[in-house]
Amino acid sequence: MSDRTRIYIVMGVSGAGKTSVGRQLARRLNVEFIEGDEFHPPENVDKMRNGVPLTDRDRDPWLWALRDKIDDVRQQGNSAVVACSALKAKYREILEPGEATVTWIFLDPERSLLQQRLAQRQGHFMTARLLESQFEALEKPQTAIVENARGAIAEIVESILQKL
Repeated sequence: MSDRTRIYIVMGVSGAGKTSVGRQLARRLNVEFIEGDEFHPPENVDKMRNGVPLTDRDRDPWLWALRDKIDDVRQQGNSAVVACSALKAKYREILEPGEATVTWIFLDPERSLLQQRLAQRQGHFMTARLLESQFEALEKPQTAIVENARGAIAEIVESILQKL
């Protein structure tokens, strides 16, 4: 395993910009991008598409599948940017491998901006109806780079890079 193995996890509630920021950040860092939503089992996607909030039990297989992917990246001696809600501290504990250096990046825009973004979103299973349940589950991280995520994606990524 390389000393340069680093995992950057871009986290926040739905609509915060995790995927957009994560993809561009990965490009700028020249590392792999991992979309956490791709690791949800079909049952979770169906629930969210129907406006049903996920429980901790629903999230468990998703978190461990994503952790397995993070472990694979680490074992190859590589780094990656991961986009994942990681709403609770116990979820972050699952995702954070002890041997790797993890940098948490918390995107924290105002609710009104999130509601606007979710209302405009097309083709995503996460609906605006679930935003409140995400805020209820959210435990803001104690140690993270925090971005208000209001500006353009390039500006947000530049701000993160300066803080790294």
